[in-house]
Amino acid sequence: VQLQASGGGPAQAGGSLRLSCQLSERTTWRMVMGWFRQAPGKQREFVAAISLSAGHTDYADSVKDRFIISRNTAKNTVYLQMNSLKAEDTAVYYCVADGTLIRSSWSMAEAYDYWGQGTQVTVSS
Repeated sequence: VQLQASGGGPAQAGGSLRLSCQLSERTTWRMVMGWFRQAPGKQREFVAAISLSAGHTDYADSVKDRFIISRNTAKNTVYLQMNSLKAEDTAVYYCVADGTLIRSSWSMAEAYDYWGQGTQVTVSS
């Protein structure tokens, strides 16, 4: 299983960016995909997750109402639309996937078996 992420880059505070992540194959019908991020000197933190089949979503409080996670099931691709960006959103964003998670573990980094390469998002104020 491979994850190919794209879409990072620089942005102005208040602006928008969209990240994409394509999954090479589903291992189960219960695949969950999502995003974590890690800023310099900080721990990796959960951003958002979505179930590929039902489209259920979960968000970190810090991004709720600003970020939207969505999926294209035909392409096994998830998107993270990031709006109203803030300087504190600056981080390396990692796409993740797993086929065995229960919803209560979606925000736990150690629960995900598959990680993509990180993509840098830099927001300047």
